[in-house]
Formats: sequence, structure tokens, C-alpha cells
Amino acid sequence: MASVALAILGMSFGAAWITAVALKDIASEVGGLRSVPALASSLAWLGSGIGGIIMSRIADRVGTRWTVIFGSLMIGLGLLISTFGPPGPLWIGHGLFIGLIGIGGINAPLYIYVSRWFDRRRGSALALISSGTYLAGAVWPPVFEQVIANFGWRQAMLWYALAEIVVVAPLAAVYFRAPPELIHPVVVSGAGPSKARVLGWPPNAVFALMCGAGVLCCIPMAMPQAHLVAYCSDLGISRSLGALMLSVLLGTAFLSRQIWGVISDRIGGLATVLIGSAWQAASMTAFLLTQSEAGLFTVAAAFGLGFSGIIPAYVLAVRELFPASEAFWRIPTLLLFSGGGMAAGGWVAGLLYDHLGFYAPAFAVGIGANILNLLIVSVLVGRKSYSTI
Repeated sequence: MASVALAILGMSFGAAWITAVALKDIASEVGGLRSVPALASSLAWLGSGIGGIIMSRIADRVGTRWTVIFGSLMIGLGLLISTFGPPGPLWIGHGLFIGLIGIGGINAPLYIYVSRWFDRRRGSALALISSGTYLAGAVWPPVFEQVIANFGWRQAMLWYALAEIVVVAPLAAVYFRAPPELIHPVVVSGAGPSKARVLGWPPNAVFALMCGAGVLCCIPMAMPQAHLVAYCSDLGISRSLGALMLSVLLGTAFLSRQIWGVISDRIGGLATVLIGSAWQAASMTAFLLTQSEAGLFTVAAAFGLGFSGIIPAYVLAVRELFPASEAFWRIPTLLLFSGGGMAAGGWVAGLLYDHLGFYAPAFAVGIGANILNLLIVSVLVGRKSYSTI
């Protein structure tokens, strides 16, 4: 189930990477404004977060199989609509169709669905399926670069729309049967009086801090992913090498996320978030100090190694700290806030570039957000250590 979910997410998230590779091509049609295509990617992230809350509730009623099939069809439709832009159709296609009712019907429902198949090693399973976006980013950017260079970004979207539907819909129809019911009553009983407080604080206060931390860590997380190809082009590095660099970043993230899953099973979700966030801040700083081709390849790989374990570790922390009966709304809510951070990071980087003409200020803003994230997560880790004494 986890492997099929990974394959489906790898295809579904591929739709969003076309805009990242074609950022300068799309911007050239709207006076060179990179914030326009960057906003399309941001709306897809934000829409997927909002849609995840809605579609997870629907999946709980009708089954994950049907929301995934529906989502795959909407992603294809969203890519078709996007070809009529920019700007309006591109934003509608990405925000509403690819994000809200497309990936929104696939991503969050699959987190909940797969987590119900695992008791032990749940962190490893969540790390595997959450690698879908990075698997897509490792595989598709070099392919998209070639298609865009030869046929244009609109043709790339149309062909990918067809491929995504052909792969995702049949897999979901065949494999996604009803998950096992919760078979350990002791887990559910934890939602009683002993769980009235979490880390010594009201549960929703802890959850609000986690959501805030999720926004702050995802702002810097999104910036290199959305703008690396364009950034390389500004430095005189070809788009094909920029796409390969993005593939290296996300391929490294895919491979290392499996290691982070094993680590999180041993040390817990919050501690894993803290380590990954510190690593992300360090590698984000390195982007400011590096402009050579070899240096950027190295920094991109280091960035992928660091940030890749953060999101599944947040999800694991939710399952560790809160009753399983609350997972259906807490997990997609957390993913909404992390998606909001991804949306803000990609768009803000494009907006600052349009006003200032270079990326250093945007990366500095990302580092500042990352530092605030570290402060919040450090407090939560400290409270957890104190509560276990």
C-alpha cells in the first residue's frame, strides 16, 4: 500500500514541477514577472492544504480510492486549463484544480490511509509516502526541460496531464481497498483523562505551536525548490543544468527521507524536526555564499539531505502526541499550514526578485523564518524532555 501510494504521489506532484522548470518561459509572457508563475505554484501548495482538510473528511466517508481517482482527473483538467494562461487560467488551473481538488484529494487522504496500515515503523512508512513530491522532483524536471525546450511548456502540461491520469486512476482503483480498523483499544483509551494535557499544556496550544512551526520551516524549504532553475540561469548556468541540479536536490531528499524515517522511529518526531530544521538553516545560508556550478550542486545535495525528514516527522509527532481518533483532522490541518508555508515561500521569493532584481534578500528572509522555527521546536522538544523526566 505504501509503495503504491508513493507511485501515485510521484505522478500527482509531477504536475506542479512543470511551472518551476518553465518559470522564466512563463514569466516572459507577462513582462518578465517571476511572481506570476511563482504564485501559480504557491496556489497549488495552498490549495492542496485546504483541499486536504475537506477531501480527508470525504475520503473517510466514501473511501480513499474515490478521492484519489477524482483528484487525478482534476489534476489533468487543471493542467489543461493552465495552458490558456498566464495569468488567470494558470492561477485557476493550479490553485483550484491541481491544488484544492486535485492534490488535495490525494496527498492528505493518503497520509491518513497509509498510517492506518502500520503500527510499528509508522514513521518509516510516512517517510516513504511523503517522498512522493521529491520522487517527482528527482525524475521529472530533466524530462520537462527537454520537452519544454523542444515543444513549449503548454505541450509539456498537456502530455503530462494524460500520463498522470493513465497511471494514477487505475492504480487507485485496483489497490486502495478499505484500511484495517484500529485493533488496539489501549491506543484509543489514551484519549481519556491522561491525555487532557499534552507536554503539560492544553493540547490545542501545542498543536497551534506545531502548525506555526510548520509554516516557518516551509517558507525557506520552498524557495530553492521553486526558483533554483531560474537562479542558475541568472548566474549563467544553463537551464538543463539547473533542472539537473533541482533533480539532484530532490533525489537526495527522496533517498535521505527514508533514513530520516528510521531515525524518527528511534528518537521521535519532534527531535527529528529539530535536527532537520537546523540542517536546513545551515544549507540555506550556504546558498547565499555559493555561486559556482560545482558549489551549487554540493549545496543543493546538502539542502535535500537536511529538509527531507521534516514534514513526515511533524506527522509522526501528531500521532505520538494526540489520540489516533483525532488524526483525520489534525494531520490535514498540519499539512495545510505546511502547504501555506510552501506557498508563501515560493511566492515571496518571486515577489522580492521582481522588486529587487536578485535572490539574496529572499533567501535571507527564508533563513530568518527558519530561525524562528528552530526556537519554537526547541521549546517543544524541551517540554517533551521535561515531561518524560
